[in-house]
Amino acid sequence: WPMFSSYPLPNCYLSDITRNAGIKQDNDLGKLLLCLKISDKQTEWIVNCRRQFCKMMKTKPDIISGEALVELLEKFVLHLTESPSECYFPSVEYTATDANVKNESLSSVQQLGIKMTVRYGKFLNLLKDGAENDLTLVLKHCERFLKQQQTSIKSSLLCLQGNYTGHDWFVSSLFMIMLGDKEKTFQFLRQFSRLLTSAFLWLPRLHISSYLPTDTVDSGIHPVYFCSTHYIEMLLKAELPLVFSAFHMSGFAPSQICLQWITQCFWNYLDWIEICHYIATCVFLGPDYQVYICIAIFKHLQQDILQHTQTQDLQVFLKEEALHGFRVSEYFEYMEILEQNYRTVLLRDMRNIRLQST
Repeated sequence: WPMFSSYPLPNCYLSDITRNAGIKQDNDLGKLLLCLKISDKQTEWIVNCRRQFCKMMKTKPDIISGEALVELLEKFVLHLTESPSECYFPSVEYTATDANVKNESLSSVQQLGIKMTVRYGKFLNLLKDGAENDLTLVLKHCERFLKQQQTSIKSSLLCLQGNYTGHDWFVSSLFMIMLGDKEKTFQFLRQFSRLLTSAFLWLPRLHISSYLPTDTVDSGIHPVYFCSTHYIEMLLKAELPLVFSAFHMSGFAPSQICLQWITQCFWNYLDWIEICHYIATCVFLGPDYQVYICIAIFKHLQQDILQHTQTQDLQVFLKEEALHGFRVSEYFEYMEILEQNYRTVLLRDMRNIRLQST
């Protein structure tokens, strides 16, 4: 190992965020950014952007990080929201300022989540001093923004009384992706909230939402549960029957661990770059990729799952162990096959979450 005191500082001592500073000159990244500027033919540019994104994820996944990831997400979502056919939810006017929300309170769980986010962000050299106040304001704005789109409900279910219970890990993830820029983060979230993908990546987005049918709201069951994790179990049975049988033998449902992964935005389970790739993949390619990524994880863990079924500690293993060695990019070709086989059905049901059940 070279001495850390040598100059210039050896690469092994530099964080990824520093090394990525000059990465925007990459040719493939340039092509993808160029795609985002050409929007004459709406369908064509979306297809081109997605094709180029897939190419980069397969060949140079580490480039999709840092400032390059910020630019890609911002421009792609902005272009999507300019197309009425891509907008699933209506535009909502929001005029509150920092002063308007400053005195609003966050739950103790949210406050603890803020501290964890800032600590992790500083560890990764993504956040600076003052990030705690900025993230607090972003979360307060989000609660105010989403409250405008909620319905009044009388229910004995604790989860339906008041704000979303738990920390908003998706917003925390976006705040870190945006390198602690509170204006960029909230602006992105406002635009992103118009897309179908927001219903599945950003769980508080549909908490007691006025966009959902009354019976869905009354049940307290989130679309991620009755749609995403439902299809994860169906695909698991068809694609990885041994893993499905292992869960059945353990008396532990795959939907339980998947709901935990998704709710936490894979925090504590995946490395930061893989969390970024999970979010970017779902934003660029569609909400059904949330299902395919979970199936890919089970494929990656197949031998471990079979082994821990035998030792009768599968639940403990999945809940307490990180997803060692899993890289979203390494399963892209596998996920594309899943997309070809299942996208039509999955997207149909995902788009139907606003319909009243009969």
